[in-house]
Amino acid sequence: MIEHRPVGSLGVARHGQIDSKSHFSFAQYHDPLRMHWGVLRAWNDDAIAPGSGFLPQPQADMEIITYVHEGAITHKDSLGNLGRTAAGDVQVVSTGTGIRHSEYNLEPGVTRIFQIWIHPSQQGALPSWGCKPFPKDERQHRFVALASGASGDEDALPIRADARVLGTLLKAGETATYRFAHAGRYGYMVLAKGRAEINGIALRSQDGAAIHGEREIAVTASEDAELVLVDAAGLA
Repeated sequence: MIEHRPVGSLGVARHGQIDSKSHFSFAQYHDPLRMHWGVLRAWNDDAIAPGSGFLPQPQADMEIITYVHEGAITHKDSLGNLGRTAAGDVQVVSTGTGIRHSEYNLEPGVTRIFQIWIHPSQQGALPSWGCKPFPKDERQHRFVALASGASGDEDALPIRADARVLGTLLKAGETATYRFAHAGRYGYMVLAKGRAEINGIALRSQDGAAIHGEREIAVTASEDAELVLVDAAGLA
């Protein structure tokens, strides 16, 4: 089963200078049919104006993965971490027992990010932060793990969850395939840009695709495309 979730069906909110589209219930947006997808709790598509961002806020017991697909985000937290994550790169905040953090756009133009929240498989761990660059040529026409709690993904940023966050870049006409460990996994894919088909279902930029009961997906770009996929366990 693959459910197409077009961008026009997403929750829409404006928080100051941030325009946000939510694939799942979040903040003031509530849809009882879109509360989570397995252990994937939230996926927000945020456009952040220059000089603005998310104020420091406390969070706990959640893995928060940020994929930057335009501009850059600057992170600061109560652990003393300070870092900048640029387009194509990824940061992870493992909130653990609790952390206060902020994300700001200190760039001259708009920054666009996917902010992905995943339920952890363990609680009570100390909070942490990390970021990592992922060269675009390594993701060309194949899925690469960007953040993962799975064994064998040592090159990805670690998360404390039974999930993988993967990315790929496709030129028009190229195809990338991904095979789930079993059909009970929950997949969710969003296009950062471009157009593509997933198992024959056409998607446009910012559209989502909720996947379940599939062993394999084939993604073919109809124009140059940038995609992010989450492969998640079911929610216990």
